[in-house]
Amino acid sequence: MATRMLTPKPVCSPLARRFLALAAALTSGLVLAASPAHGVKNGSKASSTAQAAVICPAKPAMPTPAEMKALAAQAQDRGLLWRVTDSQRDGARASWLYGTMHVGKREWMMPGRSIVRAVQGADQLALELNILDPEVGKALAEGLKARADAPPLAADLSQRLNRQLKLACAEDLVRLRPEAQILGLLAKTGSRQGLNAEYGVDITLAGMAYALGKPITGLEAVQTQLNELVSDDPVEIVETVDDGLKQLEDGMAPEMLQLLAQVWASGNARKLENYADWCDCANTERERAQLKRMIDGRNPGMADGIAALLKQDKTVFAAVGALHMVGPMGLPELLRQKGYRVERVEFTPLPLQKKPSKPMKTK
Repeated sequence: MATRMLTPKPVCSPLARRFLALAAALTSGLVLAASPAHGVKNGSKASSTAQAAVICPAKPAMPTPAEMKALAAQAQDRGLLWRVTDSQRDGARASWLYGTMHVGKREWMMPGRSIVRAVQGADQLALELNILDPEVGKALAEGLKARADAPPLAADLSQRLNRQLKLACAEDLVRLRPEAQILGLLAKTGSRQGLNAEYGVDITLAGMAYALGKPITGLEAVQTQLNELVSDDPVEIVETVDDGLKQLEDGMAPEMLQLLAQVWASGNARKLENYADWCDCANTERERAQLKRMIDGRNPGMADGIAALLKQDKTVFAAVGALHMVGPMGLPELLRQKGYRVERVEFTPLPLQKKPSKPMKTK
């Protein structure tokens, strides 16, 4: 498994960045239990609302500098953080493992003080993919776009997919491969709860590293993630599209993505470790095998990549989807097996700010 390190470059295009955030979210299993498509009410079938007028949600807007300053002032530590040191060297500088969520709320964009200090103190940032590298964005966009030589979907499947694209106000996704359209639809289902890939903390961390002049390393190759996202096998494409459409059509899990977001924000590692028990995304042997491959199957390669960086005598802040951090195959445990001391960092809640009291009026 090869890693790629480079000095930060200018931020890639918004479209490429969106693809990257989408890919990271899906391959980390963080939207496998997505809520229904926009325009579908709780517990109802998509077909019953297909004729209803669809009100498109406002597109995520990046905060202004003044808003960013206000968000930073109120920022809280969220997610899961571990301190990593060499067990054979007393007094060695610390590196860090941080479990992220690749979608987020606007008010979650700015990381808390523990995360900021750790990033500032590290020599380099490691992400699943270097989301600021234009070449990464180009390769991922190329891998997700529709193939001219691909056989068309069956008429009924195509009609179901088009219906979901309209309900989600996502007709722009038609330029992608069918599986990628499904991934895009699933990633968009959190927007009505305020959860968007554009607000994922990974993008903020990459921006911080760029501003601080720190190198950014991608722990995985783009092709590794593409292999999990799309296929050239027509049978597998049909299965993937049909499975995704069923998630979008059944209307029974609108709270699941919101629940997952809250579990992540609270740093509940035990709940995340039992994700397969409550996500409603591991109900069949095929789904369980897919989830295991997408999470546990990728962890050894990323652990090797992090260990290789640590051996260079440079400290690392490694930020990877939180589901990669928990359980016996999680990155903290795999690094322990490589001889590192890995300790969970418990966040201290911010003190409640007292509102200025108003003078009491008397008659």
